Amino acid sequence: MKTLKQLTLFLSAGIISAAAFANQTVTIGANATPHAVILEHIKPELAKQGIDLKIKVYSDYVQPNAQLVSKNLDANYFQYRPFLNDFNAKTKANLVPVVPVHVEPFLLYSVKIKDIKQLKDGATVAIPSDPVNGGRGLLLLAKLNLIKLKPGFNQLTTPTDKLPTIRDIASNPKNLKIKELDSAMLPRVLPQVDIAALNSNYVLDAKLDISKSLYIENGQDGKNIWAEYLVVRPGDEKKPEIQKVAKALNSDSTRQFIKQRFKGEIYTAF
Repeated sequence: MKTLKQLTLFLSAGIISAAAFANQTVTIGANATPHAVILEHIKPELAKQGIDLKIKVYSDYVQPNAQLVSKNLDANYFQYRPFLNDFNAKTKANLVPVVPVHVEPFLLYSVKIKDIKQLKDGATVAIPSDPVNGGRGLLLLAKLNLIKLKPGFNQLTTPTDKLPTIRDIASNPKNLKIKELDSAMLPRVLPQVDIAALNSNYVLDAKLDISKSLYIENGQDGKNIWAEYLVVRPGDEKKPEIQKVAKALNSDSTRQFIKQRFKGEIYTAF
């Protein structure tokens, strides 16, 4: 009987010990490319630190924040601060940026013309339908003098600067037909429009040649306004497991991986 009790205690202690050393699961929502690719890179290092990184891939810009607020995710990694600020303002979610990881170019792309000078009057231009990426698209069109915006709209100098909408177009000398479409759809509709303003993560997903863009806005402003951040719920930014993920995302190993894997198609933000 004594031996049986000792064995039971030994087994119980073993179970507790194994549980204590079991990996802690951290689930992060991300877009497929480059976000999930970068997260896959840091999985082995995190596993050594007791973190079992689970990656949920989303094809849109809506679900990663919604699922984080609903506590179906521990963090997400897909957005820059202007987008996060807009979401927080509308939902009162107060999601928190932890660390910047990379910067993606914002592109003007076409499969019909090879130079912006070839754009004809009345051409169709597609921009993202969400207010932040759509506003960025309008700023890009204004930068190239294809449209003129009302006074007060310039390239962002802080993440909270106001972005324009179609209603803020002051003049449209080429009578461009501007269509607002979901960002994920834009690569697929390129044959139906003359030019499109694209987020480069969807360009990479579609395996388009970024070097053939009509114009590349690299987003490297020195302020990380357009950097993609690891984001968590308020109060979670100091959790040890989140800090481990943040450190791995900002490691020399990740810096080298981004440079070698993406060959200048995206840039490190740390």
